[in-house]
Amino acid sequence: MLMFKGLVATLVAFTVTLSVTGAPVVSAFAQEALPEAATGRTAAKSGTAKSYMVVAANPLAAKAGTDILAAGGSAADAAIAVQLVLNMVEPQSSGVGGGAFALYWDAKAEKLASYDGREEAPAAAEENRFLTQDGKPMGRMQAIVGGKSVGVPGVVRLLELLHQKHGKLPWATVIAPAIEIADNGFAISPRLNALLSRDSSFRAGEVARAYYYNPDGSAKAVGTVLKNPEFAKVLRAIASQGADAFYTGAIATDIVRAVTTATSNPADMTLDDLKNYRAVERPPVCGAYRVYKVCGMGPPSSGGVGVIQTLGILEKFDLKGLGAHAPTAEHLLIEAGRLAFADRAVYLADPDKVTVPTATLISPDYVKQRAGLVSAQNRMDQAPPGNIPVKGAQYAPAGSPELPATSHFSIVDAAGNALAMTTSVEAQFGSRLMVDGFILNNQLTDFSYQDVAEKRTVANRVQGGKRPRSSMSPTIVFNRDGKAEMVLGSPLGAAIVGLVVKTLVGMIDWNLSPADAAAQPGALFSFGGGVTIEEGLTPAKPALEALGHRVNVGEFASGIHVIRITKDGLIGGADPRREGVVLGK
Repeated sequence: MLMFKGLVATLVAFTVTLSVTGAPVVSAFAQEALPEAATGRTAAKSGTAKSYMVVAANPLAAKAGTDILAAGGSAADAAIAVQLVLNMVEPQSSGVGGGAFALYWDAKAEKLASYDGREEAPAAAEENRFLTQDGKPMGRMQAIVGGKSVGVPGVVRLLELLHQKHGKLPWATVIAPAIEIADNGFAISPRLNALLSRDSSFRAGEVARAYYYNPDGSAKAVGTVLKNPEFAKVLRAIASQGADAFYTGAIATDIVRAVTTATSNPADMTLDDLKNYRAVERPPVCGAYRVYKVCGMGPPSSGGVGVIQTLGILEKFDLKGLGAHAPTAEHLLIEAGRLAFADRAVYLADPDKVTVPTATLISPDYVKQRAGLVSAQNRMDQAPPGNIPVKGAQYAPAGSPELPATSHFSIVDAAGNALAMTTSVEAQFGSRLMVDGFILNNQLTDFSYQDVAEKRTVANRVQGGKRPRSSMSPTIVFNRDGKAEMVLGSPLGAAIVGLVVKTLVGMIDWNLSPADAAAQPGALFSFGGGVTIEEGLTPAKPALEALGHRVNVGEFASGIHVIRITKDGLIGGADPRREGVVLGK
């Protein structure tokens, strides 16, 4: 049976968080455009199991997944149950109104597949979508709140595709746990209460206010039982009619109405946009690190490329010899990440709309060339992108400050199949629009519209039918025998790549357990040139500053969820910064 610790703890609200736009660490209450906020941390959370395991951001979601596995379901079946429960218990992070990426390892076929359920811009979308009438870029919250930021949701099509490819149990069976919770309710968690309390934009919406808030405008208290009959109706329709019930008919009509009649930024989504949406199977991207093969999601996510590049740059350095969290080791992680993100800013975008030189970006020769720019003795003044000829256009560097209201879960089933899935509505509570019991995403603000306002041609500009660039990095790592050994990922927007890398370095180079690798303090660079470190790395601050870094101290709202597959069974780790747990048998 599973042994686990740290399942439940009171979460203490922190008032600092990381700005992925390069701003200093500031109060999370002061600026709602910041990432999904940190709400404290507990002790490291670990668990072991012999047969199957789920590591997810909420105990109810993890239990729904393990119940499906106990009934003989596959990792894909369990993923459907986990995601649909997360829609209710962690609505600020993900749900059917958002998008996701998934990696799936079929143990019997010895085949890895990756699936793209990223949102799409409506067909009518143009690159000036988030510019004001005078051609200036909208302010961050001005762009996020309302209809223009909503992309055509991809989660339901992705779940259906996973089930068609890898499911074992009936479709209705794997949806049933979420229907039960929607009917009977769940208790509001400390984290959900804290985030509801600080988000005035979400509270301002009539539908959200009626559901999540008291008549006086205060968030419903921790422990309040919330039922969701509207979402139960949606789930029953999907269970009986498949994903078409979401993308056509009454639910689709409700989504289009919410977007096109929004009080803020009414937009141009149509029923045809929903009807024509498809989840896509894409080739995974893989690269070497030490004796391992690391695989992730390719474009339109920059995550897989970024993880492979960062690890490839680090490979020439003796991180094991330097020791865990030595200032020089943290410096090298920062510098390697800066180079990966320099390439991301120029080359990564939707491969169906622009040419992305993926093979070159992760080729050993190119990565070795990039590694030559990194010195253990000092910070690079600039981290330049590589010079890669691209057919059709030369693009300028373009930032896209993703806001990390995202969730990740890792699953291994009794047959050895493994799934890593990262899922998101983008900003905390997405566009702040709620319809039929679920929240609509704001993923279209992941397009690079500041650069469009400044008349630069960028790969990640808004285009009709295009999927915005992402940093989501579901990752599966294979050992020298070709066996899946590590399954992981994290939320935190553009910081995801760095979080996945530091977790892998922790396990591979520093011999940390999954729980300790997830819990270890991090050091992440920001687009503004500074570095944010967590409190546990404070002793390294003077040395990092001596190497040339501008250092702030803050708390990350990561949610790293890891499973390591060993000859003796499964070992799981759940990030203590959120409410995740390790469950299995």
